Amino acid sequence: MQQIKGYHAHVYFDADSIERARDVCERAAQLFPLKMGRVHERPVGPHPDWSCQLAFGPELLGEVLPWLALNRHGLVVFLHPDTGNDLLDHTEHAIWMGAIRPLDLSVF
Repeated sequence: MQQIKGYHAHVYFDADSIERARDVCERAAQLFPLKMGRVHERPVGPHPDWSCQLAFGPELLGEVLPWLALNRHGLVVFLHPDTGNDLLDHTEHAIWMGAIRPLDLSVF
């Protein structure tokens, strides 16, 4: 079995929901020992929408995932492990909350 080094949760938003997304990400960063990335107001990497990344260790999955499920306020959240295999992590190993969005897998 591949070892999971950590997780990334990408909170997707647009111009109408940016403040909601910022609130969700900042609140998660206050509640959990995780790293909040920049609030990108453009698609970055494989992500089709504006997003903010929350990065955390595997020991926090049992706390962060249910919190996001209950507190995402209608936003799409894309969560995936970091095993070192980016393609599989963003496809086969991915967890979606809300609508599944088409990723640009050509970056892998």
